[in-house]
Amino acid sequence: MLAAFRALSATQRSARADRHLAYCLTFTAGAANAGGFMAVGQYTSHMSGIVSAMADHLTLGQAALVGAGLSAFLAFVAGAATSAILVNWARRRRLHSEYALPLMLEAALLGLFALIGPRLQTYAWALVPATVMLLCFIMGLQNAIITKLSQARIRTTHITGLVTDMGIEIGKALYWNAPSSTLPPVKADRDKLGLLASLIGLFFSGGVLGAKAFLITGFAAAYALAALVAALAIAPVIEDLAGITRRFGRGG
Repeated sequence: MLAAFRALSATQRSARADRHLAYCLTFTAGAANAGGFMAVGQYTSHMSGIVSAMADHLTLGQAALVGAGLSAFLAFVAGAATSAILVNWARRRRLHSEYALPLMLEAALLGLFALIGPRLQTYAWALVPATVMLLCFIMGLQNAIITKLSQARIRTTHITGLVTDMGIEIGKALYWNAPSSTLPPVKADRDKLGLLASLIGLFFSGGVLGAKAFLITGFAAAYALAALVAALAIAPVIEDLAGITRRFGRGG
């Protein structure tokens, strides 16, 4: 079991490991997105909607709402940038936790969301905007992780892109190739189509279960998501910590 979890966030990648990690993270993203909506009334993975809303608010002269949208946008960008910094920092030091470090940060931030959630109503004026930024940062962080390790083949929060790619593959599958044509036939990538459909389904099911868990247990549901993400990342981190301990032991 530990070996299976280690493979998901290991430096040496395989297409299978990429898929399975994407499945876990897409489910987590759907759950966190739905839980975030239940908490603050806003979806935090949907940058298209946030940027569009900023344009509308600017047109209507609603400066405060423009500022709120801009802060959410910048938090998403900062999350993606942080993921890139951590991955490249670990890569240059040849650490096993190249992809695990951003995941561990995501787990810690999900735990922070669960911790501050019960205080949202008491300090709504400060904590609601901060929570929106926190969730946007998490979404940017996670999307950048899977984007980097899959060479931009997979994303976990960008459902618009997944649906677009699925439509393209469906179009290829439905295309009628004339028997007399000398051109190469149009063929759908059925493996890719299956992956896309699975990711969309997992985002949806994560949203359903995340919303239900939030209604039943409140913000404590985020602790379960944090534990799941930490489990995906813990093995390479332990391996690196053990290596550091051994080096210090030899130095002593």
